Parts: sequence; C-alpha cells; structure tokens
Amino acid sequence: MPKEVLRQQFTVERFIKIPEEVREAYLNIGRPTPLMRAKRLEEMLNTPAKIYFKFEGATPTGSHKINTALPQAYFAKAEGVNHVVTETGAGQWGTAVALAARMYNMESTIFMVKVSYEQKPQRRTIMELYGGKVYASPTNLTEYGRKVLAENPSHPGSLGVAMSEAIEYALTNNYRYLVGSVLDVAILHQSVIGQEAMKQMDILGEEPDILIGCVGGGSNFGGFAFPFLGAKRGEKFIAVGSYEIPKFSQGDYMYDFPDSAGLLPMVKMITLGKDYVPPPIYAGGLRYHGAAPSLSLLIKEGIVEWREYSEPEIFEAAKLFAEAQGIVPAPESAHAIKAVIDEALKVKKNHERKVIVFNLSGHGLLDLPNYESMMKRLSK
Repeated sequence: MPKEVLRQQFTVERFIKIPEEVREAYLNIGRPTPLMRAKRLEEMLNTPAKIYFKFEGATPTGSHKINTALPQAYFAKAEGVNHVVTETGAGQWGTAVALAARMYNMESTIFMVKVSYEQKPQRRTIMELYGGKVYASPTNLTEYGRKVLAENPSHPGSLGVAMSEAIEYALTNNYRYLVGSVLDVAILHQSVIGQEAMKQMDILGEEPDILIGCVGGGSNFGGFAFPFLGAKRGEKFIAVGSYEIPKFSQGDYMYDFPDSAGLLPMVKMITLGKDYVPPPIYAGGLRYHGAAPSLSLLIKEGIVEWREYSEPEIFEAAKLFAEAQGIVPAPESAHAIKAVIDEALKVKKNHERKVIVFNLSGHGLLDLPNYESMMKRLSK
C-alpha cells in the first residue's frame, strides 16, 4: 500500500488534513454530493418522520467509492508509482480506482469477483473505458488464484479471494495496492460524506435522530455515520447487512484475516471466517466475510445496532423508493432503504416525529440485469 495510506491507517490524530490536490479532485467529481429529502416516500408511507438521504450515486462512478480511491491514488502517485492494483465485488470500487488512476495518469489492474464479472458486464466496460485492465477472479495470473481454481475450477469468486490476488499481484510487480473498504483508513477518507451531511443538516436547521447505512465491509456506513457519532448527534445508528451473508447474526467477534490468503495482518472484527465463500447474491458489494474493526467494536458494544434483510425484502424496498423518488438504488443501498422504511413505519405507529437520515451509497442503473433476474425469480 502507499506509505501515506499506511501511516493514516495507524495514526492517532483526530483530524487529518485533506491535500489541496485531493480537494480539487473532489470538486471535479461533484462533491459535495446532495442531501435530499425523500418527500414522496414519506407521503407513500404516510409517516410523520422526515426522511433525508445523502446521494452518493451523484458521482461520475455512481457510488461513494471514489472518495477513498482519489486520495489513495494521489498518495501512490506521490511515491512515483505508475500502476495501482485492487479487487472489486459489485464493481463500484474497481470503477472508482480505474478513474482515480487515470486522473493521476497511472495504469490500473482490477481483479473482479467472477460472479459479478459475469453478472455486470457494463461495470467491466466502464472500468475498461477508464483504462483499467479487468480480470475475473479467481485467475491464473497469481499463485493464489491458481490454487483456488485447482481446488474448485467453478469457484464463483469472493472479495477475500480477489483481495488476495490483488495484493499478490501488486507485491510481485512492485505496484501499489489500494484498499476499498474494511480497513479504517478507507472509513477515514469516506468521512467526507458525514462531514458534508452534518453541514447540510445545519443549513437545513435539522437534527438527525436515526442514521442508517448498508454494510459490505463498512466504509460507506462508517464514513457517513462516524462523524455524527463522534459529534454526539443522533439517537440511533443502524448498520444493515444481507440475510444471505449473515455476519451480524452468525459471525464471531475475533481476530481474522481481511483476505482469504492471509496476506494482510489479522484484525479483530465480526467475521464468518476468511474461508467463507458467500453465495452469488444480487448485491455483490455485500459479499464479504467480515466488517471493519471500528464498526465491529461499536456493534459489539451496542453503540451501533444491526439489521439483516433478504432479497425479497430489499427488492420491494428498492421498487418503492424508485417509484417514490425516481432513483433506482444500488441493491446494496436498498438494504438501507428497507431499514428506513421499517423505522419510518415504527415512528408512525408510535406517533413520534423523528428525522431519519441515510446514505444512499450508489445508484443501481448498472444493476438492472440483477433487478431483472430478481423480478423473474420473485414473480414465480
């Protein structure tokens, strides 16, 4: 990893200055992103709750991932590196790395989880348009990939496997590895979301009661919620995962490897185990065996609550949100929307007036094949 990224991973500083060049890059990709009120969703739910969402789908790459790709690519370039490597699940992170690398005139190689590579060819196309080289993981390019394929030639791939391949490939070629989630440095960079949202809430004269985000590794939830949590703003914080990847309900809080090969140092987190192979579900960004150490600790201490939702539940939530607001959410973000709907209905039942704010981490316009397959399955 770039040296400055490693330094920030282990820093004890409360605040780290964003380099001016990165701030300029943020402006270039449309930051600050809008904080919007979901007025029609409120009306359709007939709830007294006010619902706001931070729309990270407004960035060129369609998700929050660009917020950490840009500083990491900048720090790699500052070291004189000309090639960066990473993994991607649903494709949002790989897309962000491909664009960030191109913005700093670097090459990029992305190991994309095989099932997502096959489900989402449009994501692959965008990465290649940005100049990235994209491979379906597991591959024959790395020793670890060959080992996985030897054991199971039809392995669907996982974030842990792709991560291991990317790290090995970077080490072998003296490139730099960029990390998309899980490690706290990614959450640090994503905190631009929460900092903007706090300022936007101030401008609106609103104070949040309930804050919600979906969780794959934890970067979009942490980046959105941690600034509010640190400022002691908000009564309830809800992290939402997938029922089909039950790390919150069935995972253990223990030391484990972030990647399947065990190349990265162990971290203490909620985990299903590094060898866990997630099923090939509709939300590729949630197909990860663990959660960020800081988020895991907050859940363990009861400071952050969790929910897990199934495919039929999140599909209905996504459909309702699209009908209400006109925005097709990423399937990952639809998990957060389902929790928002549940909380809004609870507020209605209890005759309360609450302000609910959630992070819509990405749009789902490149997930339409997944939605199409969900519609077919759920209509049977």
